[in-house]
Amino acid sequence: MVAESPSSNMNDVVAGRYRLGEVIGRGGMSSVYSARDANLGRDVALKLFAPQAPDVGELKRQEAEIKMLATLNHPSLVTLFDAGTDTRIPTEPRPFLTMELAEGQDLRTRIRHSPVPLDELAVIGAGVADALSYVHSLGIIHRDIKPANILLAQTRPGEPLRAKLTDFGIARITDATRLTATGAMVGTAAYLSPEQAMGSPLSAATDVYSLGLVLLECIKQAVEYPGSAVESAVARLHRPPEIPADLPAEWADLIRSMTAIEPLDRPASADIETALRQALVSPQSTPGSLAPEPTRVLPSMPFRAPSIRPAPAAAATPPAPAPAPAPAAGPKRPKTRRPARPSRARRSRRLWPAAILILLAAAGGSVALTAGLPQESTADVVPYPTVTGALGDHLQELQKKVEP
Repeated sequence: MVAESPSSNMNDVVAGRYRLGEVIGRGGMSSVYSARDANLGRDVALKLFAPQAPDVGELKRQEAEIKMLATLNHPSLVTLFDAGTDTRIPTEPRPFLTMELAEGQDLRTRIRHSPVPLDELAVIGAGVADALSYVHSLGIIHRDIKPANILLAQTRPGEPLRAKLTDFGIARITDATRLTATGAMVGTAAYLSPEQAMGSPLSAATDVYSLGLVLLECIKQAVEYPGSAVESAVARLHRPPEIPADLPAEWADLIRSMTAIEPLDRPASADIETALRQALVSPQSTPGSLAPEPTRVLPSMPFRAPSIRPAPAAAATPPAPAPAPAPAAGPKRPKTRRPARPSRARRSRRLWPAAILILLAAAGGSVALTAGLPQESTADVVPYPTVTGALGDHLQELQKKVEP
């Protein structure tokens, strides 16, 4: 547990802006307070590290944590707002971090209340696996996955709880220089991976193993490897986790693969998220691989494309019979103007569509046209839709004027 500074109390102000509230969490190297940011008027979580001893290695480790946290941005990770050093006691500088204050309980408290149903556990596990997939892609290993570091926050009223992973206090960068003391075992004993217990090189599979133990604890409502640090570490090297016999086979296979002794036998965090998301749509809430969804072809629907071509013209009037030839001996009969009349009517009929469109536009759409296709006519008069009102009167007068 962190030894508090003698001058520390709940009414202190850190860095001239963060007024400390109650302690909401303690760890081996830091304490977490609720605090009020006086500059921005919001509540935050302030993580205050233990007073610093003149240890260059420890300072480097904490500086690395701050720089690493400042680059992370994911909905399933607690957001970092600010970082600095508490210098209220000049001889005891204390680094601090201000982070998002996630309202709600942690998973450890949730497990103490009751076992976690599988559908709820699928949501929690998928959120944590998604966060791990993100940090692993950046070459970061958390190294301390446990129920107390998984917060269950509600972002909006009525929405399901969202898991948020916190406390990267002992995280390390892959392939970076190890900042802890040689031979030191960093992490919480009950959730250590076999490679952590043996002091072997770590990888992203280390976090996968710890998450598997967390999922199993949520189901059994009991720690799988209790006891002292040594007892817990040795137990996992001699026996695999005991999975309940009544657990669905898909869940048992997933946890068994996550807690494999050999790191290379464990699935990637992205694959774990996919399997748990599949459980959310499964009637039995069982994880599994996503089945390919075949492309479905909808049946064709009857469809008649609209046409902007004018309606077919009325049948032409049959030509008048040719006049009988005049007798050869008699004088020729003078030509009459009757053949010109059908030509005039045809010209008038060609002007009808334009005349109707002009009159319809002038009426502003207030005229109702009778639906239906025009009927073919053998008369000289071209049929048109029935029109009422003033426009109908105008059309009737136009009809009389163009009649042959």
